[in-house]
Order: sequence, then structure tokens, then C-alpha cells
Amino acid sequence: MNTIPERLQALRLTMQQQQIDACLIPSADPHLSEYLPDRWQGRSYFSGFTGSVGNLVVTHDFAGLWVDSRYWSQAEQELAGTGISMMKTMSAAATLHIDWLAQHMKAGQVVAADGMVLALATARLLQHSLAAQGITLKTDTDLLEQVWTARPGLPDAAVFEHQAPFATVSRADKLAQLRTDMQKLGADHHFVSTVDDLAWILNLRGADVSYNPVFVGHALISQDQVQLFIAPGKVPSDLAEKLRTEHIHLRDYAEAASALNQLPAGSRILIDPRRITFGFRQAIATSCSVIEAINPSVFSKSRKTAAEAQFVREAMEQDGAALCEFFSWLEQALKNQETITELTIDEQICAARARQPHFISPSFGTIAGYNANGAMPHYRATPASHAKIQGDGLLLIDSGGQYLNGTTDITRVVAIGSVSEAQKRDFTLVLKGMINLSRAHFPRGTLSPMLDSLARAPLWAENINFGHGTGHGVGYFLNVHEGPQNISGAQPEAHMAMQEGMITSNEPGIYRPGKWGVRIENLLLNIAAEANEFGDFLQFETLTLCPIDVRCILPQLLNHEELQWLNQYHQQVWQRLSPRVSGAASDWLRQATQAI
Repeated sequence: MNTIPERLQALRLTMQQQQIDACLIPSADPHLSEYLPDRWQGRSYFSGFTGSVGNLVVTHDFAGLWVDSRYWSQAEQELAGTGISMMKTMSAAATLHIDWLAQHMKAGQVVAADGMVLALATARLLQHSLAAQGITLKTDTDLLEQVWTARPGLPDAAVFEHQAPFATVSRADKLAQLRTDMQKLGADHHFVSTVDDLAWILNLRGADVSYNPVFVGHALISQDQVQLFIAPGKVPSDLAEKLRTEHIHLRDYAEAASALNQLPAGSRILIDPRRITFGFRQAIATSCSVIEAINPSVFSKSRKTAAEAQFVREAMEQDGAALCEFFSWLEQALKNQETITELTIDEQICAARARQPHFISPSFGTIAGYNANGAMPHYRATPASHAKIQGDGLLLIDSGGQYLNGTTDITRVVAIGSVSEAQKRDFTLVLKGMINLSRAHFPRGTLSPMLDSLARAPLWAENINFGHGTGHGVGYFLNVHEGPQNISGAQPEAHMAMQEGMITSNEPGIYRPGKWGVRIENLLLNIAAEANEFGDFLQFETLTLCPIDVRCILPQLLNHEELQWLNQYHQQVWQRLSPRVSGAASDWLRQATQAI
């Protein structure tokens, strides 16, 4: 089964044998992770689509992949010749595939989805939509396991401890606070499946997925112990013994569901309906009381301590120094007319970061898109399809690093050869939006989506918009995408409130398909501004340290405050990074931070 049509044929045969009329394969694992271990890359295996988000539906005479606007161009290319139709949605949260199933399946038919990877909220919506049409939802079958003959096993990378000084709050203190939060909610047990929550609570890290330093596991936390469900052999013996002395007991990964089923009668268990799969919810003993609320750790880990914030500032200096080395190399390589491709950009920028202290890995796959490729927000160059960096235009580079002392995420667009007036105009409009959000002051507790229009206003004024969110939360040596806050067009909810210590990206953009793309991204830290008779206000501290290419700017489009912000930012970049670079990188930094 080497081709997608052959794989679909095998899947349909198994469906027919089990009297299943449609199969839903989401981009998900039992932990609802963003980046999936190979074992749960079923959607990619059966569709050929390699993007991070999408829902595949297969019936006996139809196959469709629902993807949002970030992936339309990519999906169109990767699905060609597979017999799978691309189905467009406007956002990753859209549920049009569920609507399609409810509309196209007939009463009495059966839709199958593996409940162990199906988000609880999604499963409830799916159940409701299908039941209304007399359609049965089957969740106790993993068709992938039956059809995917060479399916990878569980990841086996070793777990390690995130230690002081970088782990600024002890595991014991985190668990004590979590147990206090559990008591406030009336819970005596708490089940955690999301791998970033698990890693943060236990001050443990791993390498089970690309880019995020996390490991596959579950935790069942009570007031006096933690049961950590993890594949045997992943925790080194000395660390396992240390955990045991702290009443953290290792159990086999496969035993998590049965442990939930065996909870004592009358137990009160806290679960987060947004962060648990349907299968694990179903496994909870019926004699238990279930409390549904957001994992307390979601809020705790989003609010970086003062010590963590200081470490992140150091990580940003290291990252900025690496970027100076990279950009000075790029400038010289272009002058020397060396052969440079988008793949070369990825190699060189990762190598520059790897030379920095405390570097662990990239924080996501580098996006290096030249001209038309930059117009695809989640473009990824491959050996089979990539562009040379030559001629005139704009090179968009979105990249980041995982360091023991912080997680970085930055986008810069740089001039290659001559830049047109139209390209400069787009760049400057994006810059205006980025600056506008950077300068914001807002009351503590402001719902983060309410800030979205600040970044979009200069673009909206020119009847321009972009399809992705403006900002996502960023972890501390953890996931590069985390919540609860996000700056986007999402419907504001109470849990999205901005609080001191949160780190959020600021990344407006303009994308002209087939031509070029512009996105400028810095990370921002919520810090105290002023408390007065009108309330308690927060403001942003810009954490990211890297010059913005002034060759791409139309200065006449910037007002006095925007020019002042840019020049002050470049002055700070020079002051913070110059002690960390030398030679060609220092010369490049000095030139790139000159006032305009």
C-alpha cells in the first residue's frame, strides 16, 4: 500500500467488512497535541497532506479533507491525484466536516471515529449532529490499527528533568498549588492528558514530538500522590527513584483508562473538556462525580514568574545574537552570488541557534518562503519543492528556538535585491499594525481577542485583511503555541483574560497569492503599567530582539510615534545584542539598527 489510493482502498475494505459507512480521521492523538508523534499521523498517512491541521472523512464513494485558509494552496498540491477532495474552511476550529456528515449520511448508517483521539467537545457535537439524523457514531474502533500494517509504535525518547535554575518553581510547589486549586473546585482527583500541562506540572521534559520538549503520558493526581502513565523505560532509573520519593509513581502508559475506571466510588474527578478525549471521559467510573473546568495548570503556566521572565529575556538575547550571525552570513552569501535556497535558510538559521548556550531544538519547522512561497502562511520548503533565493523580492523567515531558559518565535521579512513600491507599502502597513499592538495599554483582565483590531486597523483602513490569528501564547521551554490567551477574531471567553506574565506573539501579515507575503512577528510580555482611579492597567514589553529591515519601509507612511517606536526599538536591539556578537555579525547589527 504505497500510494494514497491503495491505502484508501484498504481502509474502505475494512469499513465494508465492519459495516461502517464513513470514517473520520482527525489530526489528533490521545493528548490532543498540536504536533503528533508518528504513531498518530493517520490523517497524513491516508491523505498525503502534511499540514498540521485537517480532518479527513472517507466514505465508500467519497474522500474529503477539510483544511483552513492557511493550507489551501498546500492541500491543493498534495492532494492532487489522490482522489481526495479539498474542502475549504475559514478556521481550524470550524466544524464543517461534521455538518457534511450529518447532511450526506443517511439514517441508520454508521460513522466511525477513534474515541481515544477524538476531543470530548468534538465528540459531543458529532453525537448531537448525527443522532438528530438517525446516524450512529461508533467510537470504540481504531481502524488505523487494523489497516496501517507498518504503524509506528509509541515514541521512546528518554524523559529528563527541567532543573534549577531554569525551573524557577519546584515540582512540590506546583503540585501544592494545583491541589489547592483542585480543592477549590471540589475535586479529589485530577486527570491530565495534555502533554504541555503534564511537563509543566512535573518539571519534566522529553522529545516525543518534533519541536515541543514534551513526552507522551497521562497523570492522575490526587491529594497525596501522582500516578504517571508512561511507556516503560522512558524515565531513567535515578529519576524514577527521585519521583517515587516524591510520591509520583510510574505506571504503564496503557493503564490510564483502566485506572479511571477503577477510581473509588464517590470520587470527585476534575477534567478539562477541552483537553481530554472522548475515550478517556467514557472510561471514568460511573460511580464518580465529574467536575468539568479548565485545567488549573493552563492558567498557572501561562503566567510566567519574574524569574522566568528574566530567563526569557536572556534567551531572547541569545536568539537575537544567533539571528545576527545568520543575517550577516546571508548578506555576504548573496554578495558572493552563492547558491542559496529556502532549504539553505533553514539549515543556516538552525546551525546559528545551535551554537548558542542552552539550545535544545527548533521550536517549530522553519518557514522560509521567497516571493510567492511567502504568500502561503504555513509554507514549508521540501527537497522536492523549494525556491532559490535570487533576483529581486521578499524573503519571509518564520523560525524559533527551544532553549532551557525560554522559547522563541520570530518572523522577519528581508529585501533580496530591489524591492518594489507595492512590496514596501505592504511591509509598512504590516509594520504599522505590529507597532500599534506593541504600544497598547489595556485594563488587566481584558479579553485577549478584543486586542486583535489594534493590529488589523492599518490594514483594514486599506481594505486588507489576513486569515490567521494575530497572536498566540508561548510557553516557557514548552509549546510554542499555548493558551489560554489568543489575539484573534475568536469569540471572547472569560478564560482568555490577559494577566501579568503572559507571553503572546504579535504577527499581522499581508499575503498576495502568487506574488509575495509579509509577516512581522515579535513576542510580547504582559507587564504592569499603572494602577489609578480607572483601574489596573497592563502594557506590553517587547521581548524579541532582532532588527526590522528598513530597506522595506516607506517612511512617509509612518507617523511620528511609529518612527519613534521603531528607532527606540532598534536602539534597544543594538544595546542588548552588541555585547553578544562580534566581527561580521556586529557590523551587520550596527548597520541594521541605524535610526531612520
